[in-house]
Amino acid sequence: MDKRQRSSTKWFKSWKFITIGIIVIIALILAGISYYQATRFNSKIMINDTKVGGLTADQVITKLKTSKLTNRVYVGKQQILDEKDTTMAFTDKDLPEVKKLLKKQWSFFPSLKEKTYSLIPKKADQFRSQTMKKQIEEKLLSMNKRLKAPKDAKAKLEHGKIVISRSINGEKYDVASLLKDYEKQDYKSDIHLKPVYKQPIKEDSSIVKNEEIALQELLQRTIDYKVQNKVYPLKASELIKNASVSKDIKVTISVSDIKTKIDEINRSQSTLNKNFTFKTHSGSVISVKGQGYGWAINVEKETAMIQEAFVKGEKSISASNIYGNGWSNEGIGYETTTNNGIGGTYAEVSIAQQRIWIYTDGKLALTTNVVTGKHSTSEDTSPGVWYILYKRPQYTLRGSAVGKADYAVKVNYWAPFTNSGQGFHDASWRTNWASNAYLTAGSGGCVNTPPSMMKAVYDNLSTYDPVVIY
Repeated sequence: MDKRQRSSTKWFKSWKFITIGIIVIIALILAGISYYQATRFNSKIMINDTKVGGLTADQVITKLKTSKLTNRVYVGKQQILDEKDTTMAFTDKDLPEVKKLLKKQWSFFPSLKEKTYSLIPKKADQFRSQTMKKQIEEKLLSMNKRLKAPKDAKAKLEHGKIVISRSINGEKYDVASLLKDYEKQDYKSDIHLKPVYKQPIKEDSSIVKNEEIALQELLQRTIDYKVQNKVYPLKASELIKNASVSKDIKVTISVSDIKTKIDEINRSQSTLNKNFTFKTHSGSVISVKGQGYGWAINVEKETAMIQEAFVKGEKSISASNIYGNGWSNEGIGYETTTNNGIGGTYAEVSIAQQRIWIYTDGKLALTTNVVTGKHSTSEDTSPGVWYILYKRPQYTLRGSAVGKADYAVKVNYWAPFTNSGQGFHDASWRTNWASNAYLTAGSGGCVNTPPSMMKAVYDNLSTYDPVVIY
């Protein structure tokens, strides 16, 4: 082996040792880096806004135990809450969760990438999760009272046409959404909530479409309104002018011509305080004003009832709110449609002829002379169309007469027809039954009937029968 070969071999051995040394050094460095990275957090890592870069899991849990929460809350740039500082509620029991984060953020080589992790202690912090959350909710609700609310788009009926109002954005906060955001940031020191506002219902929403459908259905409805034996078709499209729909799709009618229509029907068909056309026993036709007898529609109540019927989609309805001058303000004669509202069963009293005629089902049942109220003292029996209030046998009449002391007399039969106390009764004390007796020797207003005829009169009268006096 010459000199050159020996030199080459020596160099090769030296380079081999150097290479092995370098590899060992690199391996040691990599092992050190790997160990360091496996046991410590990267430099830009934060947990709950606390810097933990370069710390081991044990060091992190120690730091979290003593870290303070400033408890400041912002909505956007506006600070809404600034509570006293509190200590995070971490304990050694949370160490396993810290170690999990350590593995999660691990990278073989040190990383400068910023990452923030959220970690909730096992032992709940009631101040943050309950007390402070409630304070934020109350603060937001208080702020909302002063802020403009969004205006929903709505389908409405206006002046008989369906229109859809435009939605308008408001300033009120969506409290529920902000509280959910808060729960996600429970252990950040300064809590920044992104402003979220209550959103109005938009014009193209299914809610508005359903409102529009409900109004269209309303306008297509017709109700057959029955008053006595007459039926009036009431069309929603003609009568309902304004209506709205609630969120549960319930229609409310606010302005309509229903009242006008019912008032028109009432004026044309009712009999209360109107003159009845009446054909007397002799065949002559006279006009007699309704007094106790007669009926009318309560327009206000019927309007409300019909509006509700339209809302419910009812097809037909009968008048049910009837009133009059009856004993209990009831409308008498509503069920009677024949003989111009008088019917075929009634009592006819002629003051001029001092006679009564009682008809049953259109046929004369009986007639008799009578004595009516004393004309000279203006105690006349009251003209008009009345009705039999009730019937009583063996009754004591009590009252007074002009120029006489109060009286109490017994009668065998009593059938009053006015609230003031006029009625049919027998008068066993009367001796003057002349046709002109009523002028100066009449009764105190009642229709005195001969005792021999009173039972027949009584038997042929029924409660609510009309009594026509002229």
